[in-house]
Amino acid sequence: MIYKLWIGLVALCSVNVFGQQPGDTITDNLHRLPEVSVQARRMPARMSVAAPVQAFGRSELQSLGLQNIGDAVRRFAGTNVRDYGGIGGLKTVSVRSLGAQHTAVAYDGVAVSNTQAGQIDIGRFALDEMEMLSLSVGQDNDLLQSARLFASAGVLSLYSRNPLTETERPVSFKAQIAGGSFGLFNPSLMWGQRIGRHTSYTVGGNYLQADGGYPFTLTNGGLVTHEKRRNTDIASWKAEGNLYHMLPDSSRLSLKLYYYRSQRGLPGSVILYNDQSNERLWDENFFAQAQYHKHFSPAWQIQAQGKYNYSWNRYENSDVQYEGGKQTDLNRQQEFYLSATVLWHPLRALTASWANDAVMNTLRNNFPNSVAPQRYTWLSALNLRGQIGRLTATATLLHTFMADEVRTGTRPANRSRFSPAVSLSYQPWAMHDFYLRLMYKETFRVPTFNDLYYQRVGNTALKPEKAHEWNVGATWSGVPFAFMNYLAVTLDTYYNKVDDKIVALPTTYVWRMMNFGKVDITGVDVTARTEVPVTRQVSLLVSGNYTYQRAIDVTTPGGKSYKHQVPYTPKHSGNASLLAETPWVNIGYTLTAVSERYMLPQNMAANRIDGYAEHTLSASRRFVLRHCHLFLQAELLNFTDEQYDVIKYYPMPGRSFRVTGSIRF
Repeated sequence: MIYKLWIGLVALCSVNVFGQQPGDTITDNLHRLPEVSVQARRMPARMSVAAPVQAFGRSELQSLGLQNIGDAVRRFAGTNVRDYGGIGGLKTVSVRSLGAQHTAVAYDGVAVSNTQAGQIDIGRFALDEMEMLSLSVGQDNDLLQSARLFASAGVLSLYSRNPLTETERPVSFKAQIAGGSFGLFNPSLMWGQRIGRHTSYTVGGNYLQADGGYPFTLTNGGLVTHEKRRNTDIASWKAEGNLYHMLPDSSRLSLKLYYYRSQRGLPGSVILYNDQSNERLWDENFFAQAQYHKHFSPAWQIQAQGKYNYSWNRYENSDVQYEGGKQTDLNRQQEFYLSATVLWHPLRALTASWANDAVMNTLRNNFPNSVAPQRYTWLSALNLRGQIGRLTATATLLHTFMADEVRTGTRPANRSRFSPAVSLSYQPWAMHDFYLRLMYKETFRVPTFNDLYYQRVGNTALKPEKAHEWNVGATWSGVPFAFMNYLAVTLDTYYNKVDDKIVALPTTYVWRMMNFGKVDITGVDVTARTEVPVTRQVSLLVSGNYTYQRAIDVTTPGGKSYKHQVPYTPKHSGNASLLAETPWVNIGYTLTAVSERYMLPQNMAANRIDGYAEHTLSASRRFVLRHCHLFLQAELLNFTDEQYDVIKYYPMPGRSFRVTGSIRF
């Protein structure tokens, strides 16, 4: 199926490889090119900023054979991606063991939200449609962002690709097809067009289908059997449109429309020989977001955002224990969001901004006696940044006000809280790219709708979960050896403390959400990156990171889990990648290694999850075929066929392959 589609696409291109047509020279013809405005996404500063920032550009993401957003985020130092296995498995990200609820996800600068559960499934975003990924820990360097992003302990930013930045032609078209193991079929289309000197748009669609039935090895005592994963199929559709417009006063306006729909099986845990799962999930998500940016003068800027978000999901479990043999849960969320940020730059050494966000969230479901919660949130962040010589200091004071309304039952008290943050960056020597940095930030996360109102489990008396972040680090970049183009190294040590952690604890009859946890987290993140030219045409790009984390439960002195490592947090983890760029083919290699972890608070043998190392190889080549560009890539994932779990009893796929091809006109 895939190769037939590819034959049709390639037939649209000339097979002769020419930079220009014979006879088409400047002396033969005079070509007048239309005036166009090309904007590229700027890579965020990583070395000179006071808070740790990591980023991957499109070329590196594409060349290393990463399968999805979760694979890419896993390569950031200090992150923990929970993956329930398979192409359609839920994937959430936590920064430095603070929890997914403390990590914000922003798509093209606007926050993605889920007030019901408090965590974002990053698996629903397509990696091949991203221009850049960045992760900031603590305080982001951008003072013009929304107050919602200032309120998070870490921000994962996803930036979509605009194909018009790659060409001066008035139109751009891209078709891509990917296929591989376990029934993977993933075609996508994207069209971009300039409809005036100051206006352009892009539209695109993506379809993903896979049966996900990968084999795995099951060990039960001394007996080893070969099994196959069940109920792992997925079919998803995504469509997105973007409009970019520059107004006569040079202000910029962008509009994004997004629609996603999926149906999937939820693979259950494999305990002993029971891998039966009858759970299904349907998701639907639509949002429309607009962003306006105006540069009044060198001293004044403003950014405004607006968003409407609609989310619907249906969960179904077929089992004889339910009345009628089936349980069906329906949930519908809506969000109305407005944000405005003003930036003032009165002096060269002083910058200030004031960000305000207003949010309304609603949840409706089919539960008996549903409380139908409605939440109103106001966030306000005042930010100051000053520079004296080679010292840069940034301070933020965030105020959060939140009020809930419910149809029936008890509602929690209104919440009002101030949260400070401060960061310093110092360059000891002006002639060297060496920086010292220090950061402190306090954040808190309000209980989600599920925490407060879920049937019999919710607890409206919950307190917000408070987190404190301290970071001390150093960065350096230079050319220590003649055979290198550069070497960049960062070292960060940190201490995080979480109070009033929200956990589920058993009561007399049922489990109930309670403030019971205290967690201390100490860690070290080290990253390194270099480029080595082997010849004039061949270069090696080498990067890697290592994380040490000691995240321990300090809730109850003398308790069974006191000072034990918290669940699913490895003490040691790291990544390494090698990208060889040649005129013939680019070869990529990535290694991800994770030490042992524990699935429950007690660090005992029965709860242990073994460590693993996953290896991936990729080969890619670009061709210019007269009027179009062709890109081909083959990937061999987990080529050592490592058998491992990220979540206990949820086996991950072994060796697999994927082939991708795209044509761009």
